[in-house]
Amino acid sequence: MAEAAVEEEPVVMVREYDDVRDRGGVEEVERECEVGSSGGGGEMCLFTDLLGDPLCRIRNSPDFLMLVAETATGDGGAEVIGLVRGCVKSVVSGGSHSKDPIYTKVAYILGLRVSPNHRRKGVGRMLVERMEQWFRQKGAEYSYMATEQDNEASVRLFTSRCGYTKFRTPSLLVHPVFRHALKPSRRASIVRLEPRDAERLYRWHFAAVEFFPADIDAVLTNALSLGTFLAIPAGSRWDGDVEAFLAAPPASWAVLSVWNCMEAFRLEVRGAPRLMRAAAGATRLVDRAAPWLRIPSIPNLFAPFGLYFLYGLGGAGTDAPRLVRALCRHAHNMARHGGCGVVATEVAALEPVRAGVPHWERLGAEDLWCIKRLADGYSHGPLGDWTKAEPGRSIFVDPREF
Repeated sequence: MAEAAVEEEPVVMVREYDDVRDRGGVEEVERECEVGSSGGGGEMCLFTDLLGDPLCRIRNSPDFLMLVAETATGDGGAEVIGLVRGCVKSVVSGGSHSKDPIYTKVAYILGLRVSPNHRRKGVGRMLVERMEQWFRQKGAEYSYMATEQDNEASVRLFTSRCGYTKFRTPSLLVHPVFRHALKPSRRASIVRLEPRDAERLYRWHFAAVEFFPADIDAVLTNALSLGTFLAIPAGSRWDGDVEAFLAAPPASWAVLSVWNCMEAFRLEVRGAPRLMRAAAGATRLVDRAAPWLRIPSIPNLFAPFGLYFLYGLGGAGTDAPRLVRALCRHAHNMARHGGCGVVATEVAALEPVRAGVPHWERLGAEDLWCIKRLADGYSHGPLGDWTKAEPGRSIFVDPREF
């Protein structure tokens, strides 16, 4: 009796993304993964529209790469079955005894996708390992990634198969944008800083904060950065001189910057029950008819919507959380004027000003950052192995890769 033929697994090739050749295939994999994340059973899922630019989440980084995995098809063509994005930059990894920042070249891996029909075949690991080769070529000493804490498949891939360790657990805080404007705080004065002044303030305040980018000037002057805002107690003196402020800051102050993600991508909640959609619409109807009541309304998250991301949150003094709240109200009104559905930020678990960030818990998420050491040695003696360092109170989340 003849033996049954054993079907061979198709050969998978990983290569650099080509916009002309691969855009359609990449968009198809993205769609499959968004639908697949809901289990295909009519559950709600968050769909991301990259507005026709698969590189939008990395193209503002100083050095970036996108890889695709493909297999041959029966008609002699090729099919994209997976993709991954990565970028490399220098960030603060700690501070020396003299309080000078220690900069380390790190890589960030994001947007790993594998078509549901090709999972559990090593494609994801192949993409990660190939991306890490590029990271090493660029001189990166560490690689890190971010996912939700309850994404067991992603955590298992990186920690069990790719050699990453659990590192930090920041929280994503999200607040809806209401139809009505929020009243400015009477107890705070808000001033807009010029990019050069904002850079000076940030380098002073975030000198030892993990992941603070060395090229913060490029972030602040990017067209998607809508401004940096400083809040001080009402009645405090401000003459526009940031050097004078740094020399003698008020007892309490707070700062944040606003990034326009709406121009890079849009989000959409899909699969929501009709009753939920109707209830959300009713809150908007009441808010529109009677804005003076200032009833919290749920924006239309069931159609494509944009978001503003708040980055560089910081401050000092006992009233810093209150001043951050005033800044968040200001950012909310900016987002309302810009047509956004939500404002969001990401902060460390021990962030001192976290209590001042208004948010709806059901819209947010608890994230997990995992890290891996790529280099054989260490760039700076006092730091040692960063993967074993204790978390600081704050963390800087770069809006370019959000």
